[in-house]
Amino acid sequence: MSKTVYKAVADYLVVIITAITLALNYEILIFSNSFAPAGINGIATIIQHLFNFQFGYFSLIINVPLIVFAFIFVGKDFSIKTLVFVLIYSLLTSVVFKNGNGDTEGLIDLSRFVYSSDLSKLLAPVASGAISGVIYGFVIKANGCTGGTDIVARLVRVRHPELNIMWVMFGLNSVVAVLSFFAYAENGKYNLEPVILCLVYCLLSSSVGDIILKGTKNALKFEVVTSHPEEISKEIIERLKHTATVVQAKGMFSHSDKSLLICVVNKNQIVDFEQIVKKYPETFAYLSSVNEIVGNFVHTKKTL
Repeated sequence: MSKTVYKAVADYLVVIITAITLALNYEILIFSNSFAPAGINGIATIIQHLFNFQFGYFSLIINVPLIVFAFIFVGKDFSIKTLVFVLIYSLLTSVVFKNGNGDTEGLIDLSRFVYSSDLSKLLAPVASGAISGVIYGFVIKANGCTGGTDIVARLVRVRHPELNIMWVMFGLNSVVAVLSFFAYAENGKYNLEPVILCLVYCLLSSSVGDIILKGTKNALKFEVVTSHPEEISKEIIERLKHTATVVQAKGMFSHSDKSLLICVVNKNQIVDFEQIVKKYPETFAYLSSVNEIVGNFVHTKKTL
């Protein structure tokens, strides 16, 4: 199996598994706890709560036209993966799963797994928000999305890449939070609890999704200005099992020729790197954090 085919199969497996997980997340943690999540799915949840119009059907009505636009303006691969994701979780929430609350009817009864507690309702948006964040991160990494606001974000980026899409998403989430105040009123009494639960969900899903997208392969990048590039590079290779890139530079105060040495190392090698640099005169270094490493960073470390 070629790498391209393997990657495509892996991406679609991610899309399928995360779509099933999102459907379970909604059925078990969201529908039963009287709050709406972020974005268009939040509006769909409110409509289901108020009018008993199935969440999944509303999701299809909204997302299918958006996916058509995405196919035209964004790309085939992104659109097909998004369609697969939307179809799976929409059909699961509307046809297959039944949560036992009267909100959904389906073939598989999930009522024994539903979490609902008046004493600790905050746990539901915390758990569901974290789960959704993981889902968002992995689906986007597979070049798909969960539909709704995410499709709108991609369409806006295509036409206006200079715009900050976070403000668009913030505006839509604000609408969901305001609607929650009225939609989940009980006996004519309004309260802020559904609004707070919505905001907690939004914060957790965004934060966790951002962590997944940025990756966990953290490292440090050193940039070293020196007159001893060969000696320092040799020690880095022999001692740290990494290599370095050297760029010719010029010191503007002394107008002398220098070398700029760039090296990415693991966090636990910072002390060793500093010891190497301190040995050489006319040398100084500065470092910055690297959130994600791609390419042969790990392979280089193992083989040298």
